[in-house]
Amino acid sequence: MSQTPTRDELVQSASKLVPLLRSRALWIDEHRRLPDDVVEAIELSGILKMQAPKQYGGYESDAHSLIDVHAELARGNSSAAFCVSVYALLNWMAGLWPDEVLDEVFATENVRVCGTLATTGTATKVDGGYRISGTWRFNSGILHAQWKVTAAVPDGPEAAEGPITTLIPVSDLEIVDDWYTHGLPGSGSVTVTAHDVFVPSSRIVKTYDFFTDQCKSVVNSTKPNYYLTPMLVTSTAATAGQLIGAAKYALESFLDRLPGRGISYTHYPSQAEAPITHIRVGEAGLLIEEAEARAHRFADLIEEKLVKGEVWTVTERASSRVQLGRVAQLCKQAVDLIATISGGSSIFHDVPITRIQRDVNAVAIHALTNPDTSLELYGRLLCGLEPNTDYL
Repeated sequence: MSQTPTRDELVQSASKLVPLLRSRALWIDEHRRLPDDVVEAIELSGILKMQAPKQYGGYESDAHSLIDVHAELARGNSSAAFCVSVYALLNWMAGLWPDEVLDEVFATENVRVCGTLATTGTATKVDGGYRISGTWRFNSGILHAQWKVTAAVPDGPEAAEGPITTLIPVSDLEIVDDWYTHGLPGSGSVTVTAHDVFVPSSRIVKTYDFFTDQCKSVVNSTKPNYYLTPMLVTSTAATAGQLIGAAKYALESFLDRLPGRGISYTHYPSQAEAPITHIRVGEAGLLIEEAEARAHRFADLIEEKLVKGEVWTVTERASSRVQLGRVAQLCKQAVDLIATISGGSSIFHDVPITRIQRDVNAVAIHALTNPDTSLELYGRLLCGLEPNTDYL
C-alpha cells in the first residue's frame, strides 16, 4: 500500500476485514463490545488514520473514501463500522484544537477519539483551566478510545459565553457498564462520569466555535478548507456509508441463503421462482442504489466546495442532515423489505438479517440521523422558514 492510500486501497483493506468481522458477530453481540483481535486488525489496516492530520501520519481522506470504506466495514459488522465512523469524525474534530493539543493527542499511533456534544456536565473555572464534573451517555467506541470530546456548561460568569467543549483522556473518566441494547450492542456506547477532572485551558474550546467552522490549529488552518468544512457535513460523510453497507449485507446474506429454499405452506418449491421474491429483492436493490447514489452526490458537493473554497450556506449545511436522514430512510426500507421475505428461520442468531435490522434501526433513530426530523427540517426550508435547530 502506498504511503497515502488511494480510495481503492482503503476499500480493499476494509474488504479484507469482512470475514473476521462476520465470524465475530455473535461474540460482539454477547459481550457488547468489539473484541481485541478485531480492534487490532482494524489498527493494522490503516483505516483509523483516514481522518487524522497528515502531519501526524494521517491520510485526510475525502468524503467518497469515508462512505465506501465504512460501507465495506458494515458488510462485516455494523457495530464495528459504527465505532470506526465515530473515530473518523472525532479524530477529524480533534484536528480543530490548538497545535499543542494535537501534538499530545496524535502522539499515539492509530489514536481513537470518541465523544458527544451533550452538555450534561458542569465546568468550574480554576487557575490554568477548568474542573469538569458530569455524566454523559451514548459514548460509542469509548471502550477502545484514548480520548473523549466532552461538552459542559460553565457554572460561573463564563456561563454567559455558552458551553465549552474539552478533550479528556478516557483514563480520567469512570466507565459505567450500562450498554444493554437490541441495536449496535458491540458499539459499547456506555455512560461515563467525570469527577472533578482538571482540564487545562489549552484543551478548552467554545462549543459555538465548532458550529461556526473555526479551527484553532495554525497548521490545519492553512490547509485548503479541509478543517473548515462544517462539522455536521463531515458527520454525514462519516455516517452514511455504514447504513449503505449494512443494507448491502442484508441483501447479500438473503441471496446467499436463497438456493434450495422453498416457501412453506405454498406450492413454491423454490423461493427464487416466486414473483414476490423478485419484487421485494428488486425494490430493495433499487433502494440501496438510491441511497448510495445520494450519499456520493453529497460527497461530490463536499469536494466541490473544498476545491472552490466556498462557504457553506445555511441551506447547504441543513442539507447535510437532510441527505443523511434520507439515506437512513432508504436503507431501513430496504432492510425491512428483505426481512419480510427471509422466513421464520431468520430469527436464529446465526442468520444476519435480524441483527442487521436492529442495527440499522438503531442508527436511523439517532437524533442526528432520524428521517422524520430531517424531513421536517427540509420542509421548513422549502416553506421559507429558518431551521429549527442550531446543529447545522
